[in-house]
Amino acid sequence: MPETELISIQDFGKIDLRVAQILSADPHPNADRLLVLKIDLGPELGQRQLVAGIRAHYDPATLVGRKVIVIANLQPAVLRGVESQGMLLAAANETQVVFLTPEKDIPVGSKVR
Repeated sequence: MPETELISIQDFGKIDLRVAQILSADPHPNADRLLVLKIDLGPELGQRQLVAGIRAHYDPATLVGRKVIVIANLQPAVLRGVESQGMLLAAANETQVVFLTPEKDIPVGSKVR
Protein backbone atom coordinates (compact mmCIF):
# COMPACT_ATOMS: atom_id res chain seq x y z
CA MET A 1 0.00 0.00 0.00
CA PRO A 2 1.46 3.41 -0.88
CA GLU A 3 2.32 5.65 2.02
CA THR A 4 0.25 8.76 2.55
CA GLU A 5 1.91 11.88 3.86
CA LEU A 6 0.82 12.54 7.43
CA ILE A 7 -0.36 15.99 8.47
CA SER A 8 -0.54 17.46 11.93
CA ILE A 9 -3.76 18.19 13.81
CA GLN A 10 -2.87 21.87 13.37
CA ASP A 11 -2.78 21.42 9.57
CA PHE A 12 -6.14 19.65 9.64
CA GLY A 13 -7.56 22.46 11.78
CA LYS A 14 -6.87 24.91 8.95
CA ILE A 15 -9.43 23.18 6.71
CA ASP A 16 -12.90 24.74 6.97
CA LEU A 17 -15.39 21.95 6.21
CA ARG A 18 -19.00 23.09 5.95
CA VAL A 19 -22.44 21.81 5.07
CA ALA A 20 -23.68 23.42 1.86
CA GLN A 21 -26.86 23.13 -0.17
CA ILE A 22 -26.76 22.92 -3.95
CA LEU A 23 -28.87 25.70 -5.49
CA SER A 24 -28.17 24.94 -9.15
CA ALA A 25 -26.10 22.57 -11.28
CA ASP A 26 -25.22 23.20 -14.91
CA PRO A 27 -22.89 21.61 -17.44
CA HIS A 28 -19.56 23.42 -17.72
CA PRO A 29 -19.47 25.31 -21.03
CA ASN A 30 -15.92 24.17 -21.87
CA ALA A 31 -15.56 20.69 -20.35
CA ASP A 32 -17.51 17.46 -20.81
CA ARG A 33 -16.65 16.05 -17.36
CA LEU A 34 -17.40 19.11 -15.22
CA LEU A 35 -20.48 20.67 -13.64
CA VAL A 36 -20.77 24.23 -12.36
CA LEU A 37 -22.59 24.28 -9.04
CA LYS A 38 -24.04 27.24 -7.16
CA ILE A 39 -24.09 26.48 -3.45
CA ASP A 40 -25.39 28.12 -0.29
CA LEU A 41 -23.06 28.08 2.71
CA GLY A 42 -25.45 29.90 5.03
CA PRO A 43 -25.63 33.46 6.33
CA GLU A 44 -21.99 33.65 7.45
CA LEU A 45 -20.39 32.62 4.12
CA GLY A 46 -23.17 33.19 1.57
CA GLN A 47 -23.37 31.72 -1.90
CA ARG A 48 -20.48 30.43 -3.98
CA GLN A 49 -19.69 28.70 -7.22
CA LEU A 50 -17.91 25.35 -7.43
CA VAL A 51 -16.66 23.39 -10.41
CA ALA A 52 -16.77 19.63 -9.86
CA GLY A 53 -15.74 16.67 -12.02
CA ILE A 54 -18.95 14.74 -11.45
CA ARG A 55 -20.84 15.15 -14.73
CA ALA A 56 -20.48 11.47 -15.71
CA HIS A 57 -21.91 10.36 -12.36
CA TYR A 58 -24.77 12.78 -11.61
CA ASP A 59 -27.65 14.25 -13.58
CA PRO A 60 -27.58 17.99 -12.79
CA ALA A 61 -31.37 18.06 -12.30
CA THR A 62 -31.12 15.61 -9.38
CA LEU A 63 -28.59 17.71 -7.46
CA VAL A 64 -30.63 20.82 -6.65
CA GLY A 65 -31.57 20.89 -2.97
CA ARG A 66 -29.05 18.27 -1.86
CA LYS A 67 -26.82 18.96 1.13
CA VAL A 68 -23.14 18.18 0.69
CA ILE A 69 -19.83 18.75 2.48
CA VAL A 70 -17.40 21.27 1.00
CA ILE A 71 -14.02 22.77 1.78
CA ALA A 72 -15.01 26.41 2.23
CA ASN A 73 -11.57 27.98 2.60
CA LEU A 74 -9.80 26.54 -0.43
CA GLN A 75 -8.03 29.13 -2.54
CA PRO A 76 -10.14 29.83 -5.68
CA ALA A 77 -9.01 28.14 -8.89
CA VAL A 78 -10.02 28.63 -12.51
CA LEU A 79 -10.99 25.33 -14.18
CA ARG A 80 -11.36 25.54 -17.96
CA GLY A 81 -12.23 29.23 -17.73
CA VAL A 82 -14.69 29.07 -14.80
CA GLU A 83 -13.76 30.03 -11.23
CA SER A 84 -14.27 27.46 -8.49
CA GLN A 85 -14.52 28.86 -4.94
CA GLY A 86 -14.22 25.68 -2.89
CA MET A 87 -14.28 21.91 -3.27
CA LEU A 88 -17.07 19.38 -3.04
CA LEU A 89 -16.03 16.28 -1.07
CA ALA A 90 -16.79 12.86 -2.50
CA ALA A 91 -15.59 9.28 -2.23
CA ALA A 92 -14.62 7.60 -5.49
CA ASN A 93 -13.46 4.31 -6.92
CA GLU A 94 -13.07 3.07 -10.50
CA THR A 95 -16.83 3.02 -11.18
CA GLN A 96 -18.60 5.50 -8.95
CA VAL A 97 -18.46 8.87 -7.22
CA VAL A 98 -20.49 9.41 -4.03
CA PHE A 99 -20.93 12.76 -2.22
CA LEU A 100 -20.15 13.11 1.45
CA THR A 101 -23.42 14.23 3.04
CA PRO A 102 -24.69 14.92 6.56
CA GLU A 103 -26.34 11.91 8.20
CA LYS A 104 -29.24 14.05 9.51
CA ASP A 105 -30.73 17.36 8.48
CA ILE A 106 -28.58 20.23 9.74
CA PRO A 107 -28.52 23.92 8.74
CA VAL A 108 -26.34 25.01 5.84
CA GLY A 109 -23.13 26.59 7.00
CA SER A 110 -22.73 24.15 9.90
CA LYS A 111 -19.08 23.28 10.57
CA VAL A 112 -17.89 19.72 10.09
CA ARG A 113 -15.45 18.63 12.80
